[in-house]
Amino acid sequence: MSQGFIYGISAAITLVIQLAGFVVAYTLRTETFYDILGGLNYLTLAIYAAIAGAADEESLKWVDDPRKIITTILFGCSRGWLLVFLAWRAHERKGDSRFDEVLGKGGNPPQPLNFFVFWMVQAMWVYLISMPMLFVSSSDVRKPEFSAYDIVWAILFILGVLIEIVADIQKALWVKNGRRGDFCNVGVWAYSRHPNYFGEIFQWWCLWMFSYSSSEKLSGGYVDPLWWVGIISPLFTMQILLNMKPTGLCNAEGQSLKRYYEKCPERYAQYRESTSILIPLIGYKYVPMFLKQTIFFDFEKYEYRPLNIQADENIKKENASEVQDYGSSSVA
Repeated sequence: MSQGFIYGISAAITLVIQLAGFVVAYTLRTETFYDILGGLNYLTLAIYAAIAGAADEESLKWVDDPRKIITTILFGCSRGWLLVFLAWRAHERKGDSRFDEVLGKGGNPPQPLNFFVFWMVQAMWVYLISMPMLFVSSSDVRKPEFSAYDIVWAILFILGVLIEIVADIQKALWVKNGRRGDFCNVGVWAYSRHPNYFGEIFQWWCLWMFSYSSSEKLSGGYVDPLWWVGIISPLFTMQILLNMKPTGLCNAEGQSLKRYYEKCPERYAQYRESTSILIPLIGYKYVPMFLKQTIFFDFEKYEYRPLNIQADENIKKENASEVQDYGSSSVA
């Protein structure tokens, strides 16, 4: 089967799973299996691609291709863990507050269209994240041996998966033990304020780089449009976790930090100053501010601003805008 055919069928599988999930979930007015279906969707694509990629007689069999083996296994471990962890978290929290408004909970009118958008965003996330895996599993390239390049990126991919898993477990144990210290700074959380997000982003950059050797182009992956399309996987992950509400850093930082600044302002301010927002790092407090707010992703939009200060700044901006508008009108 061609790579394009496997990509197309994978898109159709994803759409069917997420549409069916939306219909059932909205009928039952529940979000319980939203994350679970996302995890199952990932695993379904991995299994399908592994089978379809070795279906032709000319194709290198899955068991004879170390790139396909390690990609399928590590991808399955990563997404299998995500499935288990999100299912456990949903059970512990007894629901997901993100969906309260769109499902009409708390006296709100239900919003089926907005609920549908949630499921379609998940469909996009599953499919786009899976692209490097699909690229490797659907490739007919015959390179059974591993190069030094392959080994390095495979190890880094494993590292990214492990960082996310360890971070999730350490945070879950900290919560279960009563949230000692008011904010989590145990284990990898002492070197990154969001190591789980770092692991999620880092592993997809590594898998995309690892997939380079599976290009069917004789000149290499850099001339293969399908390999370049796979860069959407880490970029889309970064967009979701760094810029979109109500998830990722936009949800965890900013006004969500209010509880820390009210309970333990000095301790949390010190932790924030000396701990990287994303990339695990030792000695972060010595990094210049302009580097923190650029290459280390500690952007100003993640800062906590008390509402009264925020209101004052908004008023100043409005006044400045009015003056500018007045000046423009005068010139006109």
